[in-house]
Amino acid sequence: MRDIDNKADIEALMKAFYAKAIYDGVIGHYFTEVVVLNLEKHLPVICNFWDSVVFNQTGYQGNVMQVHQHLHCLSAFTSEHFKQWVFLFKQTVDEHFEGDNSEKIKQRAESIATVMNIKLVHSGIGVK
Repeated sequence: MRDIDNKADIEALMKAFYAKAIYDGVIGHYFTEVVVLNLEKHLPVICNFWDSVVFNQTGYQGNVMQVHQHLHCLSAFTSEHFKQWVFLFKQTVDEHFEGDNSEKIKQRAESIATVMNIKLVHSGIGVK
């Protein structure tokens, strides 16, 4: 297997990840019931986000915490949701890629999920 080398690789990774995530018994309902994920619209945004994380590009203009705060208000996250998201994310990376950038994206995903878990689940931010 080869490493994640460019934005096209990130797009392939995100397509593979969401193909799993939307059907997952723990987190899938966030993409199918809490909000109905329009992958065609969401994919470029999420790819820009991960492109900025892995390759320090400047295409992402959103606020990832604000988006997840909104979701948390609609259907509260638990630590189990974040744990499952990280598991699926890392599993998908490992199925398709290996190398320094692959390790970097997995580490960053775990860090981001940890911060969100602390802020949303354990500190009560965003809870109505």
